[in-house]
Amino acid sequence: MILTAVLAGTAPLIFATMGETISERAGVINLSLDGTMLLAAMVGFAAGLHSGSVIIGFIAAALIGMLVALVLCIISISLKQSQLAVGFVLALLCTDLSSFLGNPYVRVPGVAVRSMPIPFLKDLPVIGPLLFNHNLLIYASFLLIVLVWWFLGHTRAGLVLRALGERPEAAFARGVNVIALRYGYVLLGGALVGVAGAAYSLDIKQGWSYRHIAGSGWISLAIVIFGGWSPWRIAVGCYLFGLLQTLASRSQSVLTGIPTQVFQVAPFIIMIFVLILVNSCHNPALISWLSQLPTPVRRPLEWMINRLARPAPAALGQPFQQP
Repeated sequence: MILTAVLAGTAPLIFATMGETISERAGVINLSLDGTMLLAAMVGFAAGLHSGSVIIGFIAAALIGMLVALVLCIISISLKQSQLAVGFVLALLCTDLSSFLGNPYVRVPGVAVRSMPIPFLKDLPVIGPLLFNHNLLIYASFLLIVLVWWFLGHTRAGLVLRALGERPEAAFARGVNVIALRYGYVLLGGALVGVAGAAYSLDIKQGWSYRHIAGSGWISLAIVIFGGWSPWRIAVGCYLFGLLQTLASRSQSVLTGIPTQVFQVAPFIIMIFVLILVNSCHNPALISWLSQLPTPVRRPLEWMINRLARPAPAALGQPFQQP
């Protein structure tokens, strides 16, 4: 069943995007996602292999994510250096580290997350196989979406978190320790990104090989923007990308005359195209181009742009000088 495969295969993206959403809502851009996920995937797999425990593998991966996030915090928050530059360099560094340190583990069999169908519920028509015939990692990804949505929109702590990314000066005036909270939320986001990396090597793409999930971090960053920093919309973006990947993979056996590379890159191209449309809604050149399209094509594009376009947190990427 295609939808079942999409829900299962998208779990790592859910963890990564929710972690990045928390970080960016706090006002900090973490561009290191792609490298962090690769390094966490390698370390998580190696830790699970040597310990024989999937749990230890995930804990090790989460710690790697937090460590990279801590470096980002020290340099960008405390030392006031460019978040974009630091994150990009960390992405490259972690990518190379994963390749260098992970060489002994390439294509080595290891531990994996075990399936855990929920009794009785898995036998329900339609929704049983769709929602209740997975493992704990997939169930946790469902729960994470709800938790992040509830925390951001329905708790006082979530309100403070949003204030960190929108008006940190106002939050500080009300007694909030902006620097400490930004550190905490970026570390939490980094831990979730680390779990996302291990979710690939210990479940979705079991094992480790050279850059076998490269690009997943960058697409996670794009989906956060595509979703307008809203947990539900970001989740829809994740599942949409997962659906595109699944359809592209299964189309290879039908459209045999098309090179396989086309199917591999098609989901990325589509997401980039949508991202450009959504974030250029006030661009005069785009508006002029849209006006020249036939009405049946123009109206769906205009509807999508108007629905999805949302401004980034006002203080995102900006250093804060706390007295």
